[in-house]
Amino acid sequence: MKYRQLPGTDLQLSEIGFGVWTVATNWWGNIPEQQRAELLENALELGVNFFDTADTYGEGYGEEILAKVLGHRRHEMVIATKFGYDFYDKLTPRVGHQERPQKFDPEFVRFACEQSLRRLRTDYIDIYQLHNPKMDAVENDELFETLDELQREGKIRRYGAALGPDIGWFEEGELVMKERQVRSVQIIYSILEQDPAKAFFPIAQDQQVGLLSRVPHASEALTGRYTEAPTFEEGDHRSHRRAEWLREALRKVEQVKFLAGEDTGRTLSQAAIKFCLYQPAIVTVLPNFTNLDELRDYTGAVDAPDLTDREQSLLDELWENDFELEEPVPQFREI
Repeated sequence: MKYRQLPGTDLQLSEIGFGVWTVATNWWGNIPEQQRAELLENALELGVNFFDTADTYGEGYGEEILAKVLGHRRHEMVIATKFGYDFYDKLTPRVGHQERPQKFDPEFVRFACEQSLRRLRTDYIDIYQLHNPKMDAVENDELFETLDELQREGKIRRYGAALGPDIGWFEEGELVMKERQVRSVQIIYSILEQDPAKAFFPIAQDQQVGLLSRVPHASEALTGRYTEAPTFEEGDHRSHRRAEWLREALRKVEQVKFLAGEDTGRTLSQAAIKFCLYQPAIVTVLPNFTNLDELRDYTGAVDAPDLTDREQSLLDELWENDFELEEPVPQFREI
């Protein structure tokens, strides 16, 4: 495994991180309990030290499973978790994958932090992230004063923001990097989904902010496993992609297969990760691990050949010309 330093900190993050949502929810398929533990254990053995979770994943389970499986090796891990969703309110049931109510007032932030520390069975959180903040949260001075206090108290080492969930969020990302003391910003970035993340690269480098890049395989389109648009179960997070978007994505993938094969020394899924790591502003990439084969393949990307400047240039041309396809279709279906 290779590591990159989070700017402005002494934290060294593995270039491949572990997004705990795959083992804390059923959003990426039903993974047996024992296999969830094996994925976490094997990831750490392979050198993955960065684990990204959230208090809302499985209503706390995404933090509890980390403590249960890897708590005895806490000193080997860099743990990031997220806050901002009030899943403690049992009177407002969640429907499907719809967003829960958000709360960022000082009292709730302190409460959420204490609950995360308890579930993680630790006395500090390495990176504490605003979860999908909107502008009203990013502009909230009291929120960031509270985070500064938690940092001074030693309960969190650094804080950041995880942007999303839909592609957008440029204003929030720009403001939080330029006007708040965040050390990390989590983004969606892949060969097929580059905006608005591309605009963040110069800002992040100028402001000494590390970017954490999730969904590098664009809902598995860039894994090379599909030749036609798959059908996902209703509870699967990927089921919210429009079928038209998935079909179009696979047409685009046909044009980037030159990145993979024996002559390149990498698989397509590894090339997708290398595309993200080509950017120096990106500190770590968070693919979705659902089985041990994926874990070995994706972590193997760090030892695969880097993209050449020529390959990157060809990808830039494809992106600028929308892969020479017709008007793109919306990616998410309405719910």
